[in-house]
Amino acid sequence: MTDLLTRDEYAAIARDLTPPAAAFIDGRYRAGRGAKLDTVNPATGQVITTIAACNAADVDDAVAKAREAFDQGGWSRLDPSARKDILIRLAKLMTRNRRELAVLESLDSGKPIRDCETIDIPEAIRTIKWHAEAIDKIYDAVAPSGDGAISMIVREPVGVVAAILPWNFPLLMLAWKLGPALASGCSLIAKPAEQTSLTA
Repeated sequence: MTDLLTRDEYAAIARDLTPPAAAFIDGRYRAGRGAKLDTVNPATGQVITTIAACNAADVDDAVAKAREAFDQGGWSRLDPSARKDILIRLAKLMTRNRRELAVLESLDSGKPIRDCETIDIPEAIRTIKWHAEAIDKIYDAVAPSGDGAISMIVREPVGVVAAILPWNFPLLMLAWKLGPALASGCSLIAKPAEQTSLTA
């Protein structure tokens, strides 16, 4: 279990956070073309930040860029062990920044910091690690068939995955979708819930 901090220590982390406000498309942050949305702390009613709301053109751009990335093969055809290493690095980054993620998740969702520190963030990290480790442990297989045929099960990326996230476990639900999609070599676009989009 994580050693919990004091209220003042969590408040200090919250004061030092710079919540993301832009959309992340094609490897960079950019303003959305839609109306801006206020992200409100449900515990206090205070605005945490104003975020970019993407419109249909932004979504089309994100899908096109994700498809382009998939087709170019920089991820989809990357050696599975390299994908594993990258996902392990992601899990390590999340671990290193777990406190900031927990505070951001708590502010954004109104959940108790204890739950974010001991359930939400550790489970999101474990999910990414699990899928990273599965990359080099799940192989293709030959399925039983008649004498005149051979049937193979081949696991390969299928393209762009669209992940639509609910509000209640923002980062964990993203990990549940991101882990298997990226482990298999797919590209991914994510649409977090507008109420809890900051940790995504």
